[in-house]
Formats: sequence, structure tokens, C-alpha cells
Amino acid sequence: MADYQGGKAYGVKLKQQESGLDDINSQFLSCGTYDDVEDLEDKLVQYKQQFMRFDLDQSGDIDLFELKMMMEKLEQPKTHLEIKKMIAQVDTTNSGTISYSEFLVMMLGGKNSVLRMILLFEEKSRPKPKPAGIAKKKSLADLGIRPDMAQHLG
Repeated sequence: MADYQGGKAYGVKLKQQESGLDDINSQFLSCGTYDDVEDLEDKLVQYKQQFMRFDLDQSGDIDLFELKMMMEKLEQPKTHLEIKKMIAQVDTTNSGTISYSEFLVMMLGGKNSVLRMILLFEEKSRPKPKPAGIAKKKSLADLGIRPDMAQHLG
């Protein structure tokens, strides 16, 4: 049963989950299977954050309810049967849930699943942070204006 605690207990549970996921990330970094994946360490950090965002009860698994909630947040609502099929595509242990290791294999592996496609699309469609502060001063050349044309602007 899920333990929906707040306050300090929630913070402790979140830290424990993050530590456990960091251990799994370390295993993925050292196993050698994914050495050809570009920016592997950065991707693992990103996938950990994504997994934690959707593992609502910090159980270490994404269950049917959490996956349904995730799809709705991503504006990709699915039926109960579609969610079960999505889990079955990824669930190698037949637990009925997606563990973090299974999640990483899905995201880093070559096998395309519906869930992976949706998550990759969500990642790419997220707006990039805009630079803060005063914009860098640009010259006419930066704007694509040749010096001989600049005298006609004045």
C-alpha cells in the first residue's frame, strides 16, 4: 500500500529513492553495454528526474495508475488496456510495473515502445530555457548586413 506522507518523512523517502536510482545509474555507467550512447551520464540524470516525477509513491516502480497519470499529464490519455500493453512492452520481470532498470533499458535500448516514443517527444517539445539578462550587443555583420549596405541605412 502506498504511503502518502508529507513533511520530513516524504523528504527522507525521496532521498532514499534518489540514492537507489543513483546506484542503478552507476551500474548502467559501468556495465559497458551503453558505452556507445552519446552523453550517457547526462541522459541518466535526466531519466532519473523523469522517472522520479512519475513514480508518485516513491516505490521504485511505475505502476498502472502512475503510468495512466503520466500519460494524462503529457496530454496523451490512454485506456486501461492500452496502459497494460505499454507496461507489458517494457516489463521484463512480469511484475505488472516498470522498474527503474526496465525504464532505463527502454529509454537507452534500440527497441521502440509507445511509451518511449511519447517520453522522447515530450522531452523534445519541452521549451528550452531562455537566456536571462541583457542581450549581447550585435554588430551589423551579425545581423547579416554588409558594410557597403550599412551606409545606405543611415
